[in-house]
Amino acid sequence: MRILHKSFYLKFLLVLFCYSICFQNDILAQDKAAKMDEVMKKIAENRQFNGSVLVAEKGEIVYKNGFGYANIDWKIPNNPDTKFRIGSITKQFVALQIMQLVEEGKIKLDGKLTDYLPEYRKDTGDKVTIHHLLTHTSGIPSYTGLPGFWSDSTRNPYEIDYMVKHFHSGDLEFEPGSEYRYNNTGYFLLAVIIEKVTGKSYEKNLQDRILIPLDMKNSGVDRNAEILENKASGYYKELTGYTNEPYFYMLNAMGAGDMYSTVEDLYLWDRALYTDKLISEKSKKIMFTPFLNKYAYGWGVSNVSLGESSDSVQVVTHSGGINGFNTRIFRLIEDGHLIVLFNNTGSTNLSEMCNTITNILYDRPFKIPKISIAETIGKTILASDIEAAVKQYHELKTGQPDAYNFEESELNNLGYQLLGENKIQEAIEIFKLNIEQYPDAFNPYDSLGEGYMIELAIKNYAKSLELNPKNTNAIIMLARINKSN
Repeated sequence: MRILHKSFYLKFLLVLFCYSICFQNDILAQDKAAKMDEVMKKIAENRQFNGSVLVAEKGEIVYKNGFGYANIDWKIPNNPDTKFRIGSITKQFVALQIMQLVEEGKIKLDGKLTDYLPEYRKDTGDKVTIHHLLTHTSGIPSYTGLPGFWSDSTRNPYEIDYMVKHFHSGDLEFEPGSEYRYNNTGYFLLAVIIEKVTGKSYEKNLQDRILIPLDMKNSGVDRNAEILENKASGYYKELTGYTNEPYFYMLNAMGAGDMYSTVEDLYLWDRALYTDKLISEKSKKIMFTPFLNKYAYGWGVSNVSLGESSDSVQVVTHSGGINGFNTRIFRLIEDGHLIVLFNNTGSTNLSEMCNTITNILYDRPFKIPKISIAETIGKTILASDIEAAVKQYHELKTGQPDAYNFEESELNNLGYQLLGENKIQEAIEIFKLNIEQYPDAFNPYDSLGEGYMIELAIKNYAKSLELNPKNTNAIIMLARINKSN
């Protein structure tokens, strides 16, 4: 009997110990979640985030929330189940389907583009492989970089074959495999190849191969005519407030950025990638092996620093951006952590937010992302003048250098926002200030040149109209300048 009592007592102590450990872990998780909530609320208050967030620690969701509005007109809030356009995060779903087809023997990674699209031009298509398309090393010009694409072609309902012939078949910019150049054309072509090889639509393949098996019920391809419940609208953050995102015909982004999803669904996606439910371990190893510029198949692979130490942890990540939306999935695979951020008010620094949350996850010192200096002095320009804004810039940089983001891109973006408001002279002064702050950077000079070009064009077209009010070309060109800005 004494032995029985001793055994029972030891078991009781073990259970109590396990409960204590679990309780402590629970408290720590709650503490981390509270810190994440504090950070995200502050970022949202600074108008740097408007969207949904989810964080998982060691595979378990520890924080999820929504900030701001999915629909500003109706004041409908963002939530973790709000559907966002995810932009280039789409590419990893295409890459995985390609790996599935490789396993099925229907595609070879060293197979030529013309093996699967025989109508494609042979002089270039015979040189480009599936591997090149997956790794942005094909040399084919990216269609989203073609002149007029963003101002015109995004809106037109082109057929897929027309898109391939007119937007995805340019002369090679470099020898395939020799360079890395981010390329939306490659993934559009991969989606077309999936259709040709399987005899099914890209959308049907996506559903059958990934979304249905993973129960990702709130994800799919975004088609303009379809009604989606809980779908966020896209906006741009301007100096004067928010504006609706320009129309984009989503089929034109097929494979490159045409999916929608939720932060909760991407959690399901993340967890599945730790298993062999979709592809084998061998295929995953190939898919996650980085090539040029640390880019694998639909994923970037690099290290992120922890705190201010020399410690770092590997991150497998990708961003997404499409009219009015920017997104990021951030997988810290060594420890099973996940960060997903979806924003629906144009571009914002999601990478910095991910780094902050990463430091919280690893109990390292963290900083709340800095306030945008561009937005701060932009408001001053509207309320006062450019001289007051420049003065404010110098005062804040001297007095509060750690509170504001003074990166080169801040002033550059502000300058273009001012061009968009037809405040040409103010934009020129901001570009000049940027050159003063970053004299060795090339982009501020390029931007200032564009500002001067627009100023000179407006001045001369206006003079032409003064001399001849019936000069229709001057009228058309001035209207075009105003529209493009």
